[in-house]
Amino acid sequence: MRSTPDSLQWDIFCKVIDNFGDIGICWRLAADLAARGHRVRLWADDASALAWMAPNGCAGVRVLHWTTPLASNDLGALNDHPGDVLIEAFGCDIAPEFIASSARIFSRSGLKPVWINLEYLSAEAYVERNHALPSTVSVAQGSPAAGWTKWFFYPGFTLKSGGLLREPGLAQRQATFDRAAWLGSFGISLQGEALVSLFCYEPPALAGLLRELADAGMNGQPVRLLVAAGRAQRAVSSAAAVTGLATLGNSEGKSLCGNKYGDHMLLISYLPLLTQTDFDHLLWACDLNFVRGEDSLVRALWAGKPMVWQIYPQDDGAHHAKLDAFLNLLGAPPSQRAFHHRWNADTPTPEARLKDLPVWQKTSDKARTRLLAQDDLTTRLLQFVEKTR
Repeated sequence: MRSTPDSLQWDIFCKVIDNFGDIGICWRLAADLAARGHRVRLWADDASALAWMAPNGCAGVRVLHWTTPLASNDLGALNDHPGDVLIEAFGCDIAPEFIASSARIFSRSGLKPVWINLEYLSAEAYVERNHALPSTVSVAQGSPAAGWTKWFFYPGFTLKSGGLLREPGLAQRQATFDRAAWLGSFGISLQGEALVSLFCYEPPALAGLLRELADAGMNGQPVRLLVAAGRAQRAVSSAAAVTGLATLGNSEGKSLCGNKYGDHMLLISYLPLLTQTDFDHLLWACDLNFVRGEDSLVRALWAGKPMVWQIYPQDDGAHHAKLDAFLNLLGAPPSQRAFHHRWNADTPTPEARLKDLPVWQKTSDKARTRLLAQDDLTTRLLQFVEKTR
């Protein structure tokens, strides 16, 4: 049965490498497609993170365990609803038995699915050059899908790229966000301190940042640091011990207090695992956001607050060029560039400090306005599929 143009069957394949960013992006895409009237099967080799990212699931999205080989009963469902669009996320190869089953089904009708390789996000020049390029599966490869075309779809920040994930109504939700009520749900009542979120790996500059905030706050204002669960929490606990920044209370407590340095107090609050909705709320609530990876970078851009991005480090150092390309696109002022280089350095560098945050805010406002004027990634995918089918 072939779906109508208004309601397509999508199959999204995701392999979780680490840190759950891949499954987070794939879930956002699946949920956004379903909200627009499509049916989605999300095949993941490890979907355990969805238990806290999206505990309520989403109507129209079916999560399937990507086993090796795929379960025969799951493959049997393709007979009634073959995938109109196949997405392999971030270079993972779709299960060969799925391709074989799909090829048998489509051979009866002479139709072919739209096969898309959804790539990683970057602001580098190659994105526009390579976006939407085709690659034909050759007969020589011996694939049952010989003659099919695979399309490379690159998310990006420009009109000539695949765009950024942004569900309809996001800006309206943010406009009605109740900051005090959300903080109160975590037992947090502000007493005049600035609010900073921290979602990071293990940056060598972390201990220096904690010392800086404890010594001088942020623009002379005391700081409450909201630390994401997982690696960020472990990194902060370790760095705080190294700097002599003692904490009071137990490790599961919502609010931990650092020692007083000078005239200021740094308060550290360790958060539980957050749903994707609550992660958005965290970014909206804060005056400065430290984020890592791709999904949280995009959500920080939509939040429109001053931000610092820790890019995923690569052994060959290629992430530094990727970071600079993003800073160029963002139009980051010198102080923001310098701090990003400090935050992403391989070794501690004490030079750059948090300053000029009002200028950072203007930069975020301009970037958010510019990007909101563009079509989002799901819209561009749908336009591409309609043109390609």
